[in-house]
Amino acid sequence: MSNSLWSDFDRRDLFRAGGLLALAQTLGSSIGRAVAAPLELGNRLYQSIGVRPVINARGTFTIITGSQTLPEVKKAMDEASRHFVHMDELMDGVGQRLADLTQAPWGIVTAGCCAAITHFTAACIAGFNPERMQQLPDLTGLKDEVIIPSYSRNVYDHAVRMVGVKIVEVKERAQLEAAFSERTAMVYILGGPGDEGPLGTQAIAEVAKQRNVPVFVDAAAEILTIPNVHLQRGATAVAYSGGKCIRGPQAAGLLLGDKALLQAAWINSAPHHAFGRSLKVGKEEIMGMLAAAEMWVKRDHKAEWAMWESWLDHIGNSAKKVDGVTTKISQPNFGLSNRSPRLTLSWDGARLGITGAEASRTLLDTEPRIVVAGASGWRAGNMASTLSIVPYQMQPGDEKVVAERIYALLSKPPKFDPPAETQPPAASVAGQWDVHIDFGRGAATHSIALEQDGAKLVGTHRGEFYSGDLTGSISGASVKFASAMRVHGTRLTYDFTGKLESDKINGSVDLGEYGAATFVAQRHQYRTGGRRG
Repeated sequence: MSNSLWSDFDRRDLFRAGGLLALAQTLGSSIGRAVAAPLELGNRLYQSIGVRPVINARGTFTIITGSQTLPEVKKAMDEASRHFVHMDELMDGVGQRLADLTQAPWGIVTAGCCAAITHFTAACIAGFNPERMQQLPDLTGLKDEVIIPSYSRNVYDHAVRMVGVKIVEVKERAQLEAAFSERTAMVYILGGPGDEGPLGTQAIAEVAKQRNVPVFVDAAAEILTIPNVHLQRGATAVAYSGGKCIRGPQAAGLLLGDKALLQAAWINSAPHHAFGRSLKVGKEEIMGMLAAAEMWVKRDHKAEWAMWESWLDHIGNSAKKVDGVTTKISQPNFGLSNRSPRLTLSWDGARLGITGAEASRTLLDTEPRIVVAGASGWRAGNMASTLSIVPYQMQPGDEKVVAERIYALLSKPPKFDPPAETQPPAASVAGQWDVHIDFGRGAATHSIALEQDGAKLVGTHRGEFYSGDLTGSISGASVKFASAMRVHGTRLTYDFTGKLESDKINGSVDLGEYGAATFVAQRHQYRTGGRRG
């Protein structure tokens, strides 16, 4: 229901256009064949199992596999796979080498940035104490609170909560000192615009240090600063995603900071039998991540930036050959995350016969597939259209493919069916509805309260634990509405599409990154006496 293309056309469409189509191709190609075709260990590796790769013109997003490892990383991982080593000795050697490279007190490699968050949280609670390690996530008698400033609440703080701690959220400086107690294990801060403000890393670290409470900064998508900006502000430790801008293994992370706490974080993880055993990092990822850190110091970052700008120039100049298309290259104004120039193409969708939303979907659906950084413009709405390109993870030669595809699409767009004409509502859907959702594995009963003004719908969606506002519409018997529930710094989205039949609505619900489900909504009936049935 949103006007933002990437809020609607995001993971859900990548799942649809990629995963579901691949499944259909795989199933279709296997009909009448007893044995599957062999895996091709070449440049058609993914295609041999029915998966269609994409050109990444969006950035470092895990759903499209982050970044591509550097050649040196691939070589280090291959060589590491050919030998046996003692894992504790390996991490000790890597820790010292990371300290030398990054000027941090110590470093360890983890199974991604979220694993680093979990291991550090466990280390702050259990330390090197094996009894406490075995007790997790039962926190009886242990420190069981983590302070998080409100601006830092996000979907990834699940990695903190999974250890079983209670989150103490602070919204202003006056609440900060009162938030600390004997139960406080650590402070978690999400790196970004807020970490320099009144509840930023430096301000919090000054208070936390007086109470001997560690401060952790999540800098997953940031560039690696040397010396480290977060440690200089007083943080105890900082974690990075290995598979983003550093271009290490996708399943690796980098944790830098206090030596004793990082060594405790390692003891709380695999190969040791502790809470973090399931978050295992292998010798290949460890050495690949070390190689990526080595290369970060050696890489010519100015030359990379100039190369990205030249790619955007090439794509922009090609698109401008289409009459009516204008271009703009933007530079990042602040922040360390996903730092890259960005190209925005703009045009009148009515004039060219294609909107930004249609262009984005077509680029993803057709070959060679391209995932862009954003788009706007839709039919029966705002036809002013844009398409954004981020070169951050594009590979040499991709700029030519992207330029050719966009020019061809804008100069000779395919025909698109006009939106279906809106019909008068078949009936009123205002009132209370009990909604049974079948997830395929498990089910739940939610409730919907709808208010109707002509074809427009507003209301409230209540789930098992959370609730949120909804908006939608009705055309004839077709009913559509979407809701968003705020949950721990993120939101759960439900996009309902159904058909009204008497006092029932039957249809499907899009759960975004969590897939799809079916639903049946029954108009709520009231028993005599005023009590709900």
